[in-house]
Amino acid sequence: MLTLFTLWRSSAAYRVRIALGIKGLEYQSTSVNLAAGEQNQAAYRRENPQGLVPSLKSDQGILGQSLAIIEYLDEVHPQPPLLPADPLARARVRALALLVACDIHPLNNLRVLNYLRDPLGHDDATVNTWYAHWIAAGFQSLEEEAARFATDDRYLFGGRLSLADVPLVPQMYNARRFKCDLAPYPRLRAIDEHLRSLPAFAAAAPELQPDAPK
Repeated sequence: MLTLFTLWRSSAAYRVRIALGIKGLEYQSTSVNLAAGEQNQAAYRRENPQGLVPSLKSDQGILGQSLAIIEYLDEVHPQPPLLPADPLARARVRALALLVACDIHPLNNLRVLNYLRDPLGHDDATVNTWYAHWIAAGFQSLEEEAARFATDDRYLFGGRLSLADVPLVPQMYNARRFKCDLAPYPRLRAIDEHLRSLPAFAAAAPELQPDAPK
């Protein structure tokens, strides 16, 4: 049985839950409360020295970093595939996923926002402005990429589900949570709405997780 070290509101863990659902894989969840500092406890650091979520534990060992986990799952459980067969198309799908995972999310994750507040001393209004700035910068680029590569308003690349779609929904969730203006991104909003209607995406929603506040 796979074990996912997760947190209900972690967008990186959200990505992996989506991928596990797409692949139809059963797993057990172990919550790591970042706000309480559980990621810094010695027991978890032995599992993941970075002290981040998600981590995925299997019979072969433990793996961190959400996109690495997802590509591992795609290789071990190749159906349905999350990457196209054509090398250039595969690279483009990866580039779309990395735009979210590397260019947007790292600037806006919890430890960065907490560092802006303390020790740097910025108030919530300034932190929220920071957050909205990087969402806007990343989503504008992603909206333009979707105009190039999406064939309709269902998926970011081509006419089928791919790795590119998996990070989008968690990042859109976070943008709504921080009340970012999403009006300039009609294609992203349409794709996000379609993806959230799919069973794997719907089941992975933060509010449905066992450790979500009731």
